[in-house]
Amino acid sequence: MKVKEPLFDYISPNTEYQIINGDCMTVLAKFPEGKFDLIITSPPYNIGKSYETKTSIEKYLETQEQIIAELVRVLSDRGNLCWQVGNYVDKGEVFPLDIFYYQIFKKHGLKLRNRIIWHFGHGLHASKRFSGRYETILWFSKTDDYIFNLDNVRIPSKYPGKRHFKGAKKGELSGNPLGKNPSDIWEVIENDWENLMWDIPNVKSNHPEKTEHPCQFPIELVERCVLALTDENSWVLDPFAGVGSSIIGAIKNNRNAIGIEKENEYCKIAKQRINDLKEGRLKIRPINKPIHKPTGRDKVSQVPHEWVQLEISNANGSNGHK
Repeated sequence: MKVKEPLFDYISPNTEYQIINGDCMTVLAKFPEGKFDLIITSPPYNIGKSYETKTSIEKYLETQEQIIAELVRVLSDRGNLCWQVGNYVDKGEVFPLDIFYYQIFKKHGLKLRNRIIWHFGHGLHASKRFSGRYETILWFSKTDDYIFNLDNVRIPSKYPGKRHFKGAKKGELSGNPLGKNPSDIWEVIENDWENLMWDIPNVKSNHPEKTEHPCQFPIELVERCVLALTDENSWVLDPFAGVGSSIIGAIKNNRNAIGIEKENEYCKIAKQRINDLKEGRLKIRPINKPIHKPTGRDKVSQVPHEWVQLEISNANGSNGHK
C-alpha cells in the first residue's frame, strides 16, 4: 500500500539533522570549535537507571567535567548552554546537582544567565522528605555577546493598557506591544506563559510523547530554549540525546541539530520519532496546551467514601476534647 504524502513539509528541506550512536567524548572530538549555538541536554543523573552505572558523586562529576570541557570547545562565541538536572539522592540525602555543576561551568569560563525552575505536578512520592516536583535548567553563555531572542518568548501582559503616571513619558503606554518578559520561573498553563513558572508535565505513562526511555525530556521544554537562545538555521547539540526530544524540538523550529546517544535502542527510537514528525504522525504535546485540571466529576478526583467515613468518625471522636 502506498503511503500518502503529507500536504506540506513538517521539517524544512533545508534543515540538517543527525542522530549519532556512539560515545560522547569520542564523537565530540570530531567536531570543530564553535560549531553549535546551543547545547541543551539532561545528562545521566547517576541514580541507577538501566542505562547508567551508579558511582560516587565525586567520580560522576569528574567524568562530567571532561565532557563539559569538550562542550565548551564546540560552543560558539555567541552560543548558549542549557544544562537540565534534578537532585542526586544517596541513602536519603539530597545532593543538588545544579550547585555542583555551577562550579564546573564557572571554572571553564561560562557565565550563568538564569537558573530556570521547571515545575511538574507529578512524580515519585517520598515518605521521609517532601516529594520532589521540580528540576532546574542552568542557562550559561560563553561570552557577553550571546544570542537572546526575547520577543520569541514574550507572554501576554497582564495590564497592557498601563501607562506611565509621571515623568517625561507621563501618559504613554509603559509596556511592550509584543508582551512582557516571562522572568526565570515560568508556568506554562492555560494562560500560555502567564503565571511565571515552567509548569511543563514530565513525560510519564499517559504523556503523548512517552517512549521506552525511563527519563524522557519533554519537547516543549526544549522548544522554549530553542526559540529564545538560537536563530533560525543555528546548530543545536544534545550530547545525551536519549530518544531525540531535543533534536525534534530543534528541527521542528528550523534549527539544524545533532544528537549523540550511546544506547543503540534509543537511537532507533529517536530516528523513528523524527520520521514520524516528517510524516506528521508524531504525537507532541502542544507548546501552549493547558495542563489537565480535574473537573470534580472524575471518580479519581473525588474524595473516596472510606475517607469521608474516616473523617466523620474522627470528628465524632474528638467532640468534647481539647
